[in-house]
Amino acid sequence: MTDSFRLPWRQGAMAAVLGAAVLIPLSAAADEHITKSWAIAEFGEPLYDETMEHWPYANPDAPKGGSITLGAFGTFDTFNPYILKGEFPSSIGLIYDSLMEGSADELVSAYGVIAESVEYPEDKSWAIFNIRPEARFHDGVPITAADFKFTFDTIREHGRPFLKSFYDDVESAEVLSDRRIRFNFRTRNSMKPITIVAGTSPQPRHYWETRDISKTTLEPPLGSGPYRIKSMEPGRNIVYERVEDYWAADLPVNRGRNNFDIIRYDYYRDQTVQFEAFKAGKIDYRGEGEVKRWFTGYDIPQVNNGQILKVEKANNNPRGIGAFFINNRRDKFSDRRVREAIVNLYDFEAIQRTLLYGQYRRIKSYFPNSDFGVSGPPTPEEVAILEPYRDQLPPEVLTETFEPPKSDGSGRNRQNLRRALALFKEAGWELRDNQLVNAETGEQFQLQIITASPPTLRMAEPFVQSMQRAGIDASIRLVDPAQWRVIGDDFDFDMSTGRLNFFPPPGTELRSYFGSEAADLRGSANSMGIKNPVADELIEKIINAEDLETLKATTRALDRVLLWNHYLVPVYYPDKHWFAYWDKFGMPETSGRYSAGFSSTWWYDEARAAKLTN
Repeated sequence: MTDSFRLPWRQGAMAAVLGAAVLIPLSAAADEHITKSWAIAEFGEPLYDETMEHWPYANPDAPKGGSITLGAFGTFDTFNPYILKGEFPSSIGLIYDSLMEGSADELVSAYGVIAESVEYPEDKSWAIFNIRPEARFHDGVPITAADFKFTFDTIREHGRPFLKSFYDDVESAEVLSDRRIRFNFRTRNSMKPITIVAGTSPQPRHYWETRDISKTTLEPPLGSGPYRIKSMEPGRNIVYERVEDYWAADLPVNRGRNNFDIIRYDYYRDQTVQFEAFKAGKIDYRGEGEVKRWFTGYDIPQVNNGQILKVEKANNNPRGIGAFFINNRRDKFSDRRVREAIVNLYDFEAIQRTLLYGQYRRIKSYFPNSDFGVSGPPTPEEVAILEPYRDQLPPEVLTETFEPPKSDGSGRNRQNLRRALALFKEAGWELRDNQLVNAETGEQFQLQIITASPPTLRMAEPFVQSMQRAGIDASIRLVDPAQWRVIGDDFDFDMSTGRLNFFPPPGTELRSYFGSEAADLRGSANSMGIKNPVADELIEKIINAEDLETLKATTRALDRVLLWNHYLVPVYYPDKHWFAYWDKFGMPETSGRYSAGFSSTWWYDEARAAKLTN
């Protein structure tokens, strides 16, 4: 259970600007080389250089105009995305720009928006971003270095814990002039902090002088991006309008993007109602996340006659782990054998056969679908990293391939049930009169799963039944998204459902996900309450890795430590994107390697739309 600060269409905004890096001496540091760059990458070189006129997956001649209505699940009660309190809309990123942003073809590089260049020394102990003179907020006030320092100070003082974790290695921010902001880092020889601060969006200092940024607000905030908030009904809808005189419209990173005059988000608390709205034409686009609906719910006239287009595309994106997250703060889960026993009671093969239409892949890593997750037995590089911790690790970590328990798919799962009961017995729990009880106190083992997703409720029911067969007093509780977030922030659950976001390559956010210091920090992303000194040390090695291969090997070593400690029950993920939309939009012939479905490169096609109404 976690949140994120990833802004739509700017999800890769943690890297930097156009062009190849060059080494130039600066008078302030004549004895060292300073890289001044129009593009940076965390490892290697950016894919595109300064000759790029537009993204290859964007059409610079795309027409502007029209509107699109999108559906959103849940609710919102604030437009302040920085603080822990309140539920902000994920679409709020439409109103903001950042220093730099990523491309949809790369994972570890990005290109300039507000910043026209970045400078940093050989040891990467600091970075200076040069702000474009034309950059401005929607009220016409220029964006300055003071706005970025104000934003950094706000995050440091008021930011939600997970957001703060990204800036852990940023020591300070200095205003050098109106157009030059310097960030100083605690690390050396690492590009990670530079790419982190490159994704910073400025909050206008002059706007917040008369407002309190530490509180929730439903006053549409002042932004600098391609859209502004036109209207809203709290918890029901938000309407964004394109900024006609958007200052960055002609930058190479924006040509052919942000084409709709109006983008509207309608909020629903029920996925079935939302799907009915899509079929009725009240929503224009739908990304489908429920397998049963994808295979049975779209056999409708609108799809059969071509009014709605149904699309499958390969999923190339690294995935965060989806799981039932175990709250290890609770005494009953403190024994690793108890957690392993619970993992044995999850029958993926039966769920795959009966509910998932055979379309999903079992998660076997905290970093699935990526080069950072484990595969097969430990490599010599991973063993070398783990060897100093041998006495602190389960023996399997250094020798075996991690594989979740498998069943024959029949739904009976008898072998794994016997294995689970044996593990429970070793840990001091035994079966009496069909109840799993504490051998000393006679108290029955109780476990409640919390979820905010009705489809997940259905997928979890076989797991609950399997736990009940093992004598556990197991149940599942459906709550609304706002309540789910409060429960997660307070760590007030036995087990919760969700998925962790993944920001490749991994970095400081790992401290918030899996670090001991975050385990007792309200609102942190360490929902599982992991306190493992080996994991803590491996996280620091990952953050300080100086080359990509070392980072990968160390992340895999961390992956093995986490997996074999059974802090969660890994579930599944699709290897395809499923989406559908009303046929009234145009889009480029190619899409970015790491994008699928609706994006900022689509446009409204009047001719196609006219056919729908005839």
